[in-house]
Amino acid sequence: MASDLEQLCSHINEKIGNIKRTLSLRNCGQEPTLKTILNKIGDEIIVVNELLNKLELEIQYQEQTNSSLKELFESLEEDYKDVEHLKENIPPHLPQVTVTQNFVNGSDLDPEEPVKVEEPAPTKKPPKEQRSIKEMPFITSDEFNGIPAYMKSRLTYCHINDVIKEINKAVVSKYKILHQPKKSMSSVARNLYHRFIDEETKETKGHYFVVEADIKEFTALKVDKRFHGILNILRHCRRLSEVRGKGLTRYVIT
Repeated sequence: MASDLEQLCSHINEKIGNIKRTLSLRNCGQEPTLKTILNKIGDEIIVVNELLNKLELEIQYQEQTNSSLKELFESLEEDYKDVEHLKENIPPHLPQVTVTQNFVNGSDLDPEEPVKVEEPAPTKKPPKEQRSIKEMPFITSDEFNGIPAYMKSRLTYCHINDVIKEINKAVVSKYKILHQPKKSMSSVARNLYHRFIDEETKETKGHYFVVEADIKEFTALKVDKRFHGILNILRHCRRLSEVRGKGLTRYVIT
């Protein structure tokens, strides 16, 4: 009870003190000399209030900018991780790009040194034109994404293109022998040559093809269920077709 009375008295005294200060300030405002000072203080309070409003708007803008920069940083960090992943997982079948420098900077030349004119080298007899051998193009990422899931199973983009690389190796090895002059053939190459000729049909005339024996002869691929699954995918992507006959399946490059 005593504590409640003390709190009440303290509250009443605080109110009385506020009233006294208000009355004293009111009386100050009536004096001409103090009235001018109070007006200036009021104007400065208005200016400070405007500055505080501008500062609040600037803080909001900076917060928005900070949030945008944070999102941009996270996005760039994800892109960097993707680039590092691609860098560490470059498919081995992609061609290597070589850069050659075929020019000389002007600053390397001495203007006072006479320029030496080299005589053109005697023209050599052009080599005999080699016959080109058709190879199977690699599967693109878009084509890989369009392959039905039941065909791909656990096969990856690189698995399929690795097999294409080996099939191309077999095709090139086979047709190099077929294009080779018979006089320069070894006994092994001659036997292979005769087998290649026996395996040709009317349907394969003018086309490049291989059989399973060629895959085993020229590559390290295993002709198993997985290999035939990849052949189905290559047929689906129109990379090859099959010609059957004489107990053989010929895989024709399309």
